[in-house]
Amino acid sequence: MANTTFNGPVRSQNGFQSISVDSTTGAVTVDATFGTATSVASVTVSSFVDLPAILTAALPTAAASNAGQVRLISDNGAGNNEYCLVISTGSAWVTAVGAALS
Repeated sequence: MANTTFNGPVRSQNGFQSISVDSTTGAVTVDATFGTATSVASVTVSSFVDLPAILTAALPTAAASNAGQVRLISDNGAGNNEYCLVISTGSAWVTAVGAALS
């Protein structure tokens, strides 16, 4: 397949997929799907991840739809200007070490 360069927006009604093809078997693996619900199989970061910091009060309600999401809060859940990573369990936001937020 040829490489194509586009100048301007590329649009699709059915989304896009990024794939890799095994050079030996020809097996196709979907690496990422881009559409209404974008998913990526894995991400390799070779530098820093820059998360925008928010206040605890700005966290969305923990729900099954955001289970596994990671956020950076700037008030450590107590309003004391200490940064903290939190993870949604689907029913609560917990600090990265597992302590429940108050």
